Amino acid sequence: MSLGNKLRKHFGTDGIRGLANGVITPELALKVGQATGLIFKRGDHRHRVVIGKDTRLSGYMIENSLTAGFVSVGIDVLLLGPVPTPAVAMLTRSMRADVGVMISASHNLYEDNGIKLFGPDGFKLSDEIEAEIEALLDSNLGAHLSKPEDLGRAKRVDSAHARYVEFAKRTLPRAISLDGLRIVLDCANGAGYKVAPEALWELGAEVIVMGAEPDGFNINRDVGSTSPEALIRKVREMRADVGIALDGDADRVLLVDEKGMPVDGDQLMAVVAQSWQEDGRLSQPGIVTTIMSNMGLERYLQSIGISMARTAVGDRHVLEHMREHGYNVGGEQSGHLILSDYSTTGDGLVAALQVLAVVRKEQRLVSEVCRRFEPLPQILKNVRFRSGQPLAQDSVVSVIEDGRKRLGAGGRLVIRPSGTEPLIRVMGEGDDHDLVTRVVDDIIDALTKAA
Repeated sequence: MSLGNKLRKHFGTDGIRGLANGVITPELALKVGQATGLIFKRGDHRHRVVIGKDTRLSGYMIENSLTAGFVSVGIDVLLLGPVPTPAVAMLTRSMRADVGVMISASHNLYEDNGIKLFGPDGFKLSDEIEAEIEALLDSNLGAHLSKPEDLGRAKRVDSAHARYVEFAKRTLPRAISLDGLRIVLDCANGAGYKVAPEALWELGAEVIVMGAEPDGFNINRDVGSTSPEALIRKVREMRADVGIALDGDADRVLLVDEKGMPVDGDQLMAVVAQSWQEDGRLSQPGIVTTIMSNMGLERYLQSIGISMARTAVGDRHVLEHMREHGYNVGGEQSGHLILSDYSTTGDGLVAALQVLAVVRKEQRLVSEVCRRFEPLPQILKNVRFRSGQPLAQDSVVSVIEDGRKRLGAGGRLVIRPSGTEPLIRVMGEGDDHDLVTRVVDDIIDALTKAA
């Protein structure tokens, strides 16, 4: 176990996340700014941080607290306003900042918020650096405050939106245009509500926008990639060619084909991987996914000569494996696609553009391009628990072992605690839908009694 895993008092699987003014307080944000600033204060140059946010009401509070923290230890602050998480990662590198911060709780509702941190290379921080920040949070940070003449400065960056739009547009191959393509775009009332419609329109598409009227409270509420029902209805109503749904911080994407059928991250990875293989663009003869990706994807990729490596859940684990082994395509079933030729983190808009490039290149309907394989039946259910270790109880262990035997070699069970909520997630998969359902239900019953 790494040092970072031992000391995770505040950091979860994707930065720090929790109830605004409950877990994520002004005091915590101030300390995170100070501690992070001190960690990245290396050398004698003028240090700077870029800070972006999504559209949650609490973003104002956290942004100001983080700014005060960074400024108090002598770090200049560049405020980007509401921008996607991948824009923060990109601008951290582009603006030669020492650190980047995204204020967001991703796909959660407005009550929650979070703090995601990026190093100067645009990648999320390692466990070791997070552990250093954790240690500083509990120390006497007042002893490290800057002298009055050494305080940092803060200013807003008006060009952030335009810079990200240009970056995203350049990822679409030059010979390909979106002219004549009717797209319904759901921005989840989140961070992509300005940049995503603008980029697609400038590339020639007819864009019908929804979920682009944030009010501080409606982020991810009945819209976005985790609630695609409204998008499905709109695609059918408008007879659109495709629907695109981002999540609250626009680092994941879900597509809806012209028939109104959702297309998840597994299908999108299959589209990109096969296209890049045909074009000689795969840096390795394979991709990286998590334990949650469907076995149907694995079987399909194997049939066309592409391997599939699995990691623990979380895009940071996918990215770590990609970097260590030289892959340039990876992602999660949930719609986080990491295309490292372009970005250091998941990017919903860029991933959508890569899939639309294949649609244009093949001159076929989205339903034909994006249905590469038939998914195996996959059942996912959650159990909420109050305390303790329900997974360690003998009765639960016995039921899980029995379930694995019943599914056999042609099936899978993935049982794991959530990294952000007091939930245990149970996923079963196999060729026999009824058997998978029974196995999952038996485990859920055992966990419910134990919890």
